[in-house]
Amino acid sequence: MAKTLVFGHQNPDTDTIASAIAASYFLNNAYNMDTEAVALGTPNGETQFALDHFKVAAPRVIETADTEEVVLVDHNEATQSVANIADVDIFGIFDHHKINFSSSAPLYVTNKPWGSVATVLYYEFQNANVEIPAEIAGMLASAIISDTLLLKSPTTTPMDKPALEALAAIAGLDDYEAYGLALLKAGTDLSSRTAKELIDGDAKSFDLNGTTVRIGQVNTVDVEDVFSRRDEVVAAMEAELAEEGYNTFVFVVTNILDSDSDILALGDNLDKVEAAFDIKLVDGRASLPGVVSRKKQVVPPLTDAFNA
Repeated sequence: MAKTLVFGHQNPDTDTIASAIAASYFLNNAYNMDTEAVALGTPNGETQFALDHFKVAAPRVIETADTEEVVLVDHNEATQSVANIADVDIFGIFDHHKINFSSSAPLYVTNKPWGSVATVLYYEFQNANVEIPAEIAGMLASAIISDTLLLKSPTTTPMDKPALEALAAIAGLDDYEAYGLALLKAGTDLSSRTAKELIDGDAKSFDLNGTTVRIGQVNTVDVEDVFSRRDEVVAAMEAELAEEGYNTFVFVVTNILDSDSDILALGDNLDKVEAAFDIKLVDGRASLPGVVSRKKQVVPPLTDAFNA
């Protein structure tokens, strides 16, 4: 039987890559499983910074799962998963998002409303008394930093800081804040990315009351750097709306220093986007002060607006 594949969502971020690597190691050592961490895309600049720093090889990239059994991390929705997810058995899930999943068979599920899946996995290691290798601890610490924006995101919970501090100690990060700032900045160099890479780099699709809403997000230290390329970004968004069948595309541009975002919305149902955030779109753009989290501050109000 082929190895059980462990992977996160499409357009993987640091939490997705790190959690797949850590979950595979955990399952192999805690449950004597034979798993392999893989990815549904290449690492972004931020993730590659972490991989290079801790000398960890990037997981191989797959388009379809060539195995009978898989484990999902950092997602549970089929639209965000591997192309042939309906054709494989899901052994388990490690996640921190809302549940939009059903199964006809029992499965191993750990889902906590914490800042990152890396936090969830840290406590899984502790509960099972499995030692975390320094390089995997470094990747998990990087994932917590990434998903919580150095513990400043509203998604941060009381469970995240102790996990980050413990993982940083294992990894030998004497100053995790300095490392974290360097990590986050590594993900904000957008100059070499195409418009398509900008909108797809951290994008997920959501079925909101029968409407497919694509939500992309990019972090930066200067929002206007992104909007100076507005014409090519709009063209890329319009192409995906037409080619992929999305109804609405919301592109979130987040300033990680100011903890604010601007959005660019195209497609149908823009009135619902306006209602979600109590804003008025001007040429598709609006500011969202204090908004940094897609999971906690973007998806929930959009869900409510589309269900209204």
